[in-house]
Formats: sequence, C-alpha cells, structure tokens
Amino acid sequence: MTNNQIYMYIISDSAGETASKLAHASIAQYDQLDVDVQLLKQTFIEDPSDLMVALEEAKNLNAIVLQTLISEKLVRLSNDYCQKNNLFTIDALSPIVNEVKKRTGIEPSRVPGALHFLNENYFERINAMEFAVKYDDGKDPRGFLEADILLLGVSRTSKTPLSLFLANKNLKVANLPLIPEAHIPSQIWEVDPKKIVGLTNDPKILNAIREDRMRSYGLRPNTAYSDIGKIKDELKFANELYEKIGCLIINVAQRSIEETASIILTELGLEDHSYFC
Repeated sequence: MTNNQIYMYIISDSAGETASKLAHASIAQYDQLDVDVQLLKQTFIEDPSDLMVALEEAKNLNAIVLQTLISEKLVRLSNDYCQKNNLFTIDALSPIVNEVKKRTGIEPSRVPGALHFLNENYFERINAMEFAVKYDDGKDPRGFLEADILLLGVSRTSKTPLSLFLANKNLKVANLPLIPEAHIPSQIWEVDPKKIVGLTNDPKILNAIREDRMRSYGLRPNTAYSDIGKIKDELKFANELYEKIGCLIINVAQRSIEETASIILTELGLEDHSYFC
C-alpha cells in the first residue's frame, strides 16, 4: 500500500447513508490531488459476529472507520476494538445522541435506521417528488397555487434539478421557464412573492452552458438559443419580472444545486425541511 492510498470503511446498522455522506464530503477535497481513496461498506449489521468480520477487514487495510451504530453493545465493541488495534474511527452518532440524553434525561429509542422508516415523512417526500414532476416546466400553472416554492428562470438555470432536490426535502416545488415572447401565466400574480424564487445567471456562463447543450445534441453550438445577445435580453426580461414580483433573486453562476438550495431554504425560512434529506 502506497502512502497516498487510503481506505475508508463504513460500518452501519442501517444503510450507511450518513457515514457515506461524510466520507464523500471528505474525499471530495482530494478529487484533483494524487490521493487514491477506496470506500468500502458493511451495512445492516445486527450482531457482534458480523461487526467483527467488518472490523477485522478494516484492520487488515488499516482503514479509517466511519461508524453509525446505535446499539450500545455494538458501539462499545467497535470502539474498544479500534482503540486496541490503533484504528482511527469516527463514531458519528453516539456523541450527539448521548449529549441529547444528558441534557433531557430521556433515553433514545436505539432503533437502527429510524430516519428512514416508512412513516408519514417518507410518504410526504414521495408526494413532493410526484408534485415536482407533474408541475415541471410550467406544465400546469394551477400547480403554482399549491406549491411551497415556485422557481422562475430562463432556460438552463437549474430549475428542474433544483425542484427535485428540494422535493427530496418534502417541499412541493413548481417551476416555470421564462421566455420573453411567451405569455406569463396569471397564476404567478396570485402566489405569495415570499414563495417565489427568481433564478438568474451570468450571460457568458449561460452562453457556454447552452453551447455545450447544443453539442450534446450533435448540433452546432452557435445558434439563436446560445446567442449572447439573445441571452442578455432573456436575463433582462427575467430580472425585470423578478423586480416587479418582489421575490428572492439568486444568481446560480458557479453555484452547485446544493448551495442554491441551501440559500433558498434559509431565505424562505424552510431550514427544518433539511432534516428529512
């Protein structure tokens, strides 16, 4: 094993999604560097024998152990093993769960995978996803009045992926593409401006995105769709509409979907929905 090869071993009594997100967030810091990170996973661990198999493999690889175990017995076993064998480990759940117990005096349920049960929140998320698909691209403006969030923006400002990302947080999201020549649905003016988000972009960046889009279709990049002058006109039309509505405006240039979504959740006071992702 070379010095720049690292193993991360996820050990969980559920699907391991929490630890996976932590691992990927760490690995992302080395995407462009000469570091080879290998991710392994052992999930739905229920008894000590399965845990020991995973820990032995982690030991043989000198892996970084990321564990999300809720059973006190399994947590003790894992932590003791890692300490005795000089394995670096992060126990992602126990410190927080134990601190809540300390402050409230209430014992946790200790149920593996409790976040992902088929409860009311799960079905709300499914409904939100179906809503986002049904009311994507302004298919039915009547959906604007039922939406928690209405996204507006010219073509290629990430309306659809943002709608689906936010739907995964139990939010009903509709979106409408803005075209200067097209009719603006009257329902827009019936929606609370505090629920509307206007998405914009920098002309040069949007030009590059649209040219790449044309190439992906096997077409020439220089079209009316990607014309910089037309793009400026579209953005001017959109920004004037946003000002008239009085809604939140976000420039998505150089922003990831996650970053834009975070701004929306914060500015619209919907941060609590992030718990359900």
